[in-house]
Amino acid sequence: ADRDFILAAALRSGQVLSRASEQLQADTEVVLAAVAQNGSALEYAAEELRSDREFVLRAVQRCGSALRAASSGLATNRSFVLEAVQRNSQALLYASEELKSDRLFVLEAVRRNGFALQHVAQQHGADLDIVLAAVMSNGHALQHAVSELRADREVVLAAVRTNGDAMADASERLKAERGFVLAAVRLNGEALAHVPSRSKGDREVVLAAV
Repeated sequence: ADRDFILAAALRSGQVLSRASEQLQADTEVVLAAVAQNGSALEYAAEELRSDREFVLRAVQRCGSALRAASSGLATNRSFVLEAVQRNSQALLYASEELKSDRLFVLEAVRRNGFALQHVAQQHGADLDIVLAAVMSNGHALQHAVSELRADREVVLAAVRTNGDAMADASERLKAERGFVLAAVRLNGEALAHVPSRSKGDREVVLAAV
């Protein structure tokens, strides 16, 4: 059947949706298959799907770039884009320039999905409040912080509290400070795996991590 053929083709190349019938361009299963392979394929979907809030969120969850093909009413809607970023941090890349330059919007975006920190504009990436919000949401976001903030005691401890493995992304200078290492492992014992060998042989540090 034509539908089965297009569905199978869409799994290999999302662009096949551009040559599908109008009926298939309105078929949710076919469109989602195409979007999972290529987010921009959403632009070939029926307008009713591109304007459907829940459907577009499902599409964005599969591929963040689908956001740019959403209807203009959704793509510029603050609450909708925040929900999209919550489902897929990559969606922040495709938010409007107006939203991406809005500090309060970016702050809320990283609160909802810490990994969105990797997609913020340069001026926001060096903003202490934004980076703190990101690592409090997901400690692994520390890897996307600027080097100065990976050497910031408050930021790193907030990240470690959320995820002990974040200690791996702390600056070497901080990891060399015994007092800091003690504070980190007291917050989260898993941080011990990422401290210098000297600290791993320190009885007080090891006991604090237990």
